[in-house]
Amino acid sequence: MRMLHTMLRVGNLQRAIDFYTQVLGMQLLRTSENPEYKYSLAFLGFDGGNPGQAEIELTYNWGVESYDMGSAYGHVAIGVPDAYAACAKIKAAGGNVTREAGAVKGGSTVIAFVTDPDGYKIELIQAKSTTYEEGRHSDAKNTDPLRSA
Repeated sequence: MRMLHTMLRVGNLQRAIDFYTQVLGMQLLRTSENPEYKYSLAFLGFDGGNPGQAEIELTYNWGVESYDMGSAYGHVAIGVPDAYAACAKIKAAGGNVTREAGAVKGGSTVIAFVTDPDGYKIELIQAKSTTYEEGRHSDAKNTDPLRSA
């Protein structure tokens, strides 16, 4: 078994695509339209997505502009080479950094959080953190989003 994708419902598909491509540096991999059931999909990822890496599936249900986040959703995590530089790049691209880069409470893992235009939290985990050395988040250490970060 392997992780294929995480689906997020969005209120404006183009706005969400712009955030994930222009702010986070993902690639738009493919899109599809389903007029019969009134929804559109966009799949985004790094390094070509599947099978090498999981993807984000953005789902736009036609005419629905916002969703209640509920209390169960936590975040999507992305490995970055340098969380401080990633935050600077995200801010420069107009992104919303909601927790500046720094050590996680009670540990040495360097993390930061950004929020996408629909309110979804995205955790940036610095690849050089001890968490990676210990083998936790082992798939994330091989990603290189925000390449110039």
